[in-house]
Amino acid sequence: MSQNEKPNKYNEISRKYGDPWIWGIFIMLAIISIIESYSASSREVAKVGLYAPLIKQCVFLGIGALIVIGLLRVNYNNAMFLYIAVPILALFTVFSLVYVMKFGDLINGARRSMTIIRGLPSIQPSEFAKLSIVTLLSYIFAKSQKNRDISVKGLVWAAVVVAVYGGLMFKSGLTNALLLVAISGSMLLIGGAKAKKIVLIMVFFGFMGGAFFIIKSHNDDQERRFAEVQASMPGADKEEVEEMVAKSQAKGDVNRGGMRMDRIKKWWHSDSLVYKPITAENQQEMFSRMAQANGGLFGVGVGRSRECSRLPLAFSDYIFSIIVEETGFFGGLFVLALYLSLLGRAAMIVGRSKRVLPSLLVIGMASFITFQALFHIAINVGVFPVSGQPLPLISMGGSSMMVICVAFGVMLSVSRTIANQGNKKNKAEETVVIEGLDAENPTEIPPKNVWK
Repeated sequence: MSQNEKPNKYNEISRKYGDPWIWGIFIMLAIISIIESYSASSREVAKVGLYAPLIKQCVFLGIGALIVIGLLRVNYNNAMFLYIAVPILALFTVFSLVYVMKFGDLINGARRSMTIIRGLPSIQPSEFAKLSIVTLLSYIFAKSQKNRDISVKGLVWAAVVVAVYGGLMFKSGLTNALLLVAISGSMLLIGGAKAKKIVLIMVFFGFMGGAFFIIKSHNDDQERRFAEVQASMPGADKEEVEEMVAKSQAKGDVNRGGMRMDRIKKWWHSDSLVYKPITAENQQEMFSRMAQANGGLFGVGVGRSRECSRLPLAFSDYIFSIIVEETGFFGGLFVLALYLSLLGRAAMIVGRSKRVLPSLLVIGMASFITFQALFHIAINVGVFPVSGQPLPLISMGGSSMMVICVAFGVMLSVSRTIANQGNKKNKAEETVVIEGLDAENPTEIPPKNVWK
């Protein structure tokens, strides 16, 4: 095949099925997911049987693949998507976040999920919030384009959306709130916002987040001291006090702010875990570091992990440590490269788009996946304090994996439409469906003859 025929073949694949690079990353992550999630499920195997975790993960991936294929054929530039799907997703997310704060499933002293039907996997609204924030900000930034810049009104609306979502997600984990800020920041850049506006809005979020954190920590301390005083008063009934504490914990009123501060302080002041005894509080960190140290450069081999039977949540929150143990430093580096290449590929697709709406959708979805992966890896290697964050498409899970597959489906749909721009058979990219959303992409790169 000549060099001139290769780009044509590549164009043909992109126009029919979406970007091949994104497909390749999705398939590679799915393969790693099947192997490593099963390898890290020794605790689950002991409870539910030898092949149950493998079958469960394959079922989730199969459903996710169907979601990707289904969304591939859906035109993002559709009034039904913008007028119905985006608002419904936002309303469902906000309602679910509020519901979980009061009535969600209590796990390890925190409410982060809810069970709709018994026997089926629980739903984590925080995962849907990441997807919802991308679609909402894409619409807001595209609607508020003015002279290749985002208007002040658009920035205010975006700030309100991020503040509401971040406030509702703060209880479910600080990293989720920080992840929303990272996603919105990347979308601000692609949306064409000037540097001055980006700095101002980041300072605003930093100030608001810091103030909220300080106030909440102060209130938690006051409640704790009040409880201590009540317990130490003469004539206080110890059994009654213990019962009050138990009821408080059953309601999910655990001092999460104090727990976060303790984790941050331990992370900040711990130069090394080498000489520390393993306790119930630090076992995740200890076994995680031991797993990575045991892996060395090339790993001990797939299925030969030593720490997967001791490391809590090895199949979800700490699966990267098992990957490093089994495949070594280079295996972990390969996984990291897959996520970074997804973001790089999204940036290349953005450069081909003529309009800002598809650009924001692609970079928003890619940022969501990549930043979540970076947060997971940073927690595993000790760069960030301990916090639950699944590795996209690899960690075992239900709602998280489905949301990631939706993100891949949207990226492939947009990439397919962008690849068809200028094609006489498909002019969806130039079609204006809703007035005001036809703003030009401020980051567009002049098109070349080769789409690759």
